[in-house]
Amino acid sequence: MKVLVPVKRVIDANVKPRVKADGSGVELANVKMAMNPFCEIAVEEAIRMKEAGKVEEIVAVSIGPEKAQETLRTALAMGADRAILVKTDETVEPLDVAKILKAVAEEEKPELVILGKQAIDDDANQTGQMLAALLGWSQGTFASKVELADGKATVTREVDGGLQVVELKLPAIVTTDLRLNQPRYASLPNIMKAKKKPLDLKEPGDYGVELKTRLKVLKTEEPAGRKAGVKVGSVAELVDKLKNEAGVL
Repeated sequence: MKVLVPVKRVIDANVKPRVKADGSGVELANVKMAMNPFCEIAVEEAIRMKEAGKVEEIVAVSIGPEKAQETLRTALAMGADRAILVKTDETVEPLDVAKILKAVAEEEKPELVILGKQAIDDDANQTGQMLAALLGWSQGTFASKVELADGKATVTREVDGGLQVVELKLPAIVTTDLRLNQPRYASLPNIMKAKKKPLDLKEPGDYGVELKTRLKVLKTEEPAGRKAGVKVGSVAELVDKLKNEAGVL
């Protein structure tokens, strides 16, 4: 079985984003970048499937600038077998990402596509669902557990009411939630080996996809600062403030 794992390069989760002076977006210059945390979980899950003997090959793919090679090499160092970079310096929206991944899937013919449920930069949470619709494949979103057996994938999903278990006929799309696993750290020898592995370089045009801008950012601003708290002398005063000042009771 072959698994395709899309990964995205984003601002490191431990770095506080800064808004550009003109409010046109988030400052990306001289900012530490890393693999999207949900994508790390997807890579880890694919590796665990391979270690369990359920998967033979893991192909990582990323869509973005040339520097996204670093993200792909992280995936290779973790345990992916091959990597594909669809190079573009333009902002790629979820629908175009899904169209490119559809073309990659049709070329690579994986039986399973595992990707993060969302990216921490735009929080769109759309790519997996759009990809499933374009391919006409079954999908299991927000997965906290995935089991492969008899040509099917049993996915435990995290939903508002608790957990839901669905059975998917392969090929299928699975999007990962936080509690699916704990990603491993790549070892230094594997990091060194990953630097020497070749990457397949492509462009959106190679897959017949013309990038389109459908959304326009009007303004970006930091959230308002948190107001200072106050001390109250009694429960009655607390209730009074919650009722008459905060208006929550």
